[in-house]
Amino acid sequence: MAVEGGMKCVKFLLFIFNFLFWICGIALIVIGIIVQMTLHKTLLITNASASGAPIVIIAVGVVIFFIAFFGCCGAWKESYCMITTFAVLLTLIFLVEIAAAIAGYIFKDKVKDVFSTALEDSMKKYNQSADFKKAVDTIQTDFHCCGSHNYTDWFIYRPNLTVPDSCCKTPTLNCGKNVTSSNINQPGCAVTIDTWIQKNLLIVVGVALGIAFFQLLGIVFACVLMKAIRSGYEVM
Repeated sequence: MAVEGGMKCVKFLLFIFNFLFWICGIALIVIGIIVQMTLHKTLLITNASASGAPIVIIAVGVVIFFIAFFGCCGAWKESYCMITTFAVLLTLIFLVEIAAAIAGYIFKDKVKDVFSTALEDSMKKYNQSADFKKAVDTIQTDFHCCGSHNYTDWFIYRPNLTVPDSCCKTPTLNCGKNVTSSNINQPGCAVTIDTWIQKNLLIVVGVALGIAFFQLLGIVFACVLMKAIRSGYEVM
């Protein structure tokens, strides 16, 4: 059976919504892979807590991809079964996102500890592996920081009281031997990264609320179309 009139409009709105939702799923998968690769380069991936975020992003992207597929096909074919599946799955992922948001808010203050632990582990292995050395140097250069809590963290691993050249405000060969406030970035990387995350938290919240709003619209459209199909309205 097909739908007509206002229900036909809802059908196409649901189809367009799911097409955009499908694109969002692909975008999340790509973003997750990029974040995973970036963390791998900085070796924060050695910490299970740090690597969890990109894995969750990829997983959510894959789930959204398949949910949108059910929605698109269901809307186009006016399949009651597929639209019902779409509505149920979308509702479940919406509830999971709410739970994740609550958990994220509760544990947001532990982000600093996670980065601190990962950085300290990398600092211990700084002179043992070229990969760890490159990872730490990349973090310190990109975030203009030094050590985990502050630049003095390096003194534990460097008895000569020097820091890596990547700690310098203008990195040059052996500049880390001149440990002065005018030459060295003194803030720790865990503190700097945590501050950066807190500053960008509002953007993340805004995007999340936007996605949640469209998900609610999708659930409403799906329920309306389900009712129309089940009622047996005739289509043209």
